[in-house]
Amino acid sequence: MEGSAQSLADEGRWVDIDLLLGSMEPGDLVPEEHELHAIALALTRRDDHAAAAMERAHNGWREVGDTRRAARSAWWLGMYLMDLGHRAPAMGWFQRGARIVEEAELDCMERSMFLIPRALGMLSGQPEEALELLREVVRASSRFGDPEQAALARFGMGQALVRIGDTTQGVAAFDEAMAAVLAGDTGPIASGLIYCGVILHCRQIFDLGRAREWTAALTEWCERQQGLLPFQFQCFVHRSEVAQVSGDWATAWREANAACDHLAGRDDPLIGMAYYQRAELRRLRGEFEEADRDYRRAAEVGHHAEPGHQLLLLASGEVEAADAAIRRARADAHRPVQRARVLAAFVEITLASGDPVSARDAVAELTGLADTFASEQLSAVAAQCDAAVLLAEDEPAAALRAASRAEELWRRLRAPYETARVRVLRADACDRLGDAATAAPERAAAIAMLESLGATADLVGLRDRSQGAPGGLSPREVEVIALVARGLSNRQIAEELVISEKTVARHLSNIFTKIGVASRSAATAWAFQNGVVAT
Repeated sequence: MEGSAQSLADEGRWVDIDLLLGSMEPGDLVPEEHELHAIALALTRRDDHAAAAMERAHNGWREVGDTRRAARSAWWLGMYLMDLGHRAPAMGWFQRGARIVEEAELDCMERSMFLIPRALGMLSGQPEEALELLREVVRASSRFGDPEQAALARFGMGQALVRIGDTTQGVAAFDEAMAAVLAGDTGPIASGLIYCGVILHCRQIFDLGRAREWTAALTEWCERQQGLLPFQFQCFVHRSEVAQVSGDWATAWREANAACDHLAGRDDPLIGMAYYQRAELRRLRGEFEEADRDYRRAAEVGHHAEPGHQLLLLASGEVEAADAAIRRARADAHRPVQRARVLAAFVEITLASGDPVSARDAVAELTGLADTFASEQLSAVAAQCDAAVLLAEDEPAAALRAASRAEELWRRLRAPYETARVRVLRADACDRLGDAATAAPERAAAIAMLESLGATADLVGLRDRSQGAPGGLSPREVEVIALVARGLSNRQIAEELVISEKTVARHLSNIFTKIGVASRSAATAWAFQNGVVAT
């Protein structure tokens, strides 16, 4: 093996650094080498050994009388332990490092560094106060020439601004932090933390374009780091999510499986994210039992299983259970990001359960959130949901306009699955308007797109509706009117379809409105006349 530990680090050869320095006696290493060894061990996921090596670096700096470097190594050890979920020992190292600087009465960057973990701990409840602390770190980093600390502080500022509700300035802070990473101003651990953190927050604020671009950059960075593990796992999940939206479901499936396989049995919070992502793909592919298992695994390790699990219940025909679960999820989602993720599913499920009034209320809230986040992706979701509700409200012309807006946005975002689903809505609206000549090819194109993706769950029943149901009735409404024509009461229909009588009544109200009748007998006659029920 050629080269010093530092030259190997410059090339990202972390396994080779471990082989070089790990073969030497700890007492023969200087503090800089202990630090490099700690970084190599952390990046190859040997957590306990990494913490011990950083502690040796800290002790080494104290022995040679370098107070600033001793404080900095204590800070890094605290940040590393915090990232691993070891809060108590992390706080101990932060306190030790801050005390060292205080006792030495030093005017240095290290004095301000300890404001970062303090600010991070305040993000949830006191984001405004956290933002001021992080701005102080940025000012200090400018005075002392420390671009890495400035980048970390700006990443924290982005989080605080998003929590406050200033998404525009939050994204600007994220971009500036990422610019420092791309410029090579940050070390490998800081780079990985900022890469993954920024991508995660871009997902949360529905900034698909940035999430896609930064995921590609993270992939390239990971490939340059020999033996890299921690950020590679998160990269698997992010690549899967981006590939799914981009229509490359084969890659999405491969990356999601890789994340689940590599993280299995590890005490890592990413495992919940990995299970949820795989569950989403399984649901869309029609693998309902396997999807249910992965959603439950995600929930067991503390990751939210909604709204995916509620959509799985809907796809499995458990409409009433899905309706109850999504209403509970909406009530429990207090933060705007959480609510935005739940609302689209809420609209789909409440429409299926025959409650367009509740769905309309959710669309109004979703539209407001899209404006708040200034998100093209969320605007597309809101327009798509609006189109679905307008169809339920028997406003096909308005529904067609909303669906067209959604399709334009989804195409711009290069999201073929969502584009296909919107084309189904467009076809349904055209059917209601009597424009079968447009509806048929629109629906056929949507079916072709869904088939190419492997979206089995969406294709169930869609092929059978390729000519459109009379009166614009949904598949569930066709089932209800057919049972009405057989002479069943609301209670008997509820028992037959395993739904509540209240849901049956909502369906009947929607059916009467769509086909222009006012009684069960008139609805029965209409069903026979239009071939919904065989004579």
